[in-house]
Amino acid sequence: MDYKGLAARIAALTEGEQDCVALMATVACEVHHADARFHWTGFYRVTEPELLKIGPYQGGHGCLVIPFSRGVCGACARTGEVQLVADVEAFPGHIACSSSTRSELVLPVVDASGRLIGVFDIDSDDPDAFTQEDAEELTAILRSVFAKAAPP
Repeated sequence: MDYKGLAARIAALTEGEQDCVALMATVACEVHHADARFHWTGFYRVTEPELLKIGPYQGGHGCLVIPFSRGVCGACARTGEVQLVADVEAFPGHIACSSSTRSELVLPVVDASGRLIGVFDIDSDDPDAFTQEDAEELTAILRSVFAKAAPP
């Protein structure tokens, strides 16, 4: 995976943009098409306390609403910690938005003030598809993009 090239493309495409939804749409598209392991790539936005709603994404359908109390995305939102899940079937409370998903990487998305505005979810139909490097590189990209975002 060429994270340096991906980061450069995303930086160029989002330069000067502050709208969160526009930024999310661009990031989801670029990341989704950057690696064949990524079968569903998108955002769940914090729309009210303890609740995520689907945002811009690439791939098949996703869950429309995810409470912070459920699933891998909810765990990420609740704890503010990256969720790197090699086997979704072994994750307590996993929500099966797609029956083909085998592994998942979910990263918190924060604005310039450090406030959680959503999570970035990547699903793979392959087991154990994600690495710590994926988590670190994508976290850096998200920080760079959303540090300039206007509050939603």
